[in-house]
Amino acid sequence: MEIVFATNNANKISEIQSILGSEYNVIGLKAAGINIDIPEPHDTLRDNALEKARTIYQLTNKDCFSEDTGLEIDALHGEPGVRSARYAGDESDNEKNIDLVLSKLNGVENRKARFRTVICLIQDGNQFYFEGGCEGKIIHERKGQQGFGYDAIFQPDGNNKTFGEMNTNEKNAFSHRKKAVAKMIQYLKNSHAC
Repeated sequence: MEIVFATNNANKISEIQSILGSEYNVIGLKAAGINIDIPEPHDTLRDNALEKARTIYQLTNKDCFSEDTGLEIDALHGEPGVRSARYAGDESDNEKNIDLVLSKLNGVENRKARFRTVICLIQDGNQFYFEGGCEGKIIHERKGQQGFGYDAIFQPDGNNKTFGEMNTNEKNAFSHRKKAVAKMIQYLKNSHAC
């Protein structure tokens, strides 16, 4: 079954494809022939996910899903949150985003943080939401070359590696995105079983 994922982020596409497995063929916007940058103007992950999914559904009339993910740091009152991808500026630069987080947390003892993902699936014109989270902490310096975004400075609870030091299977054992996708898969399986 083919499903459109409302993103141009190749890392996210491969991560979600690895979670979904061979039963679903996940295609990104480029593969779907869509060359637009969908804005994320809203103050919540849920509203941004809906904006992206609704835009793609209107363009393709195909079942599709989108996600919005935020890193929420307690000592920064939930920042970067919904602005995670563009925390240090509109160009969405991972290294600058990490530098800004580390500088804001310089000398701060409370490093508690979480990743939160909200998926919006549009199937036959109906909207469904699935959420996943991962609790952890921000370490003091980058570790690891794997992953993307803030992975090199985020260490999930229950492990001494950062996401940046984990391979895909290791990360999926903790991943906020995996948890949200697992809920979506369960829904899709149940809806096709009817």
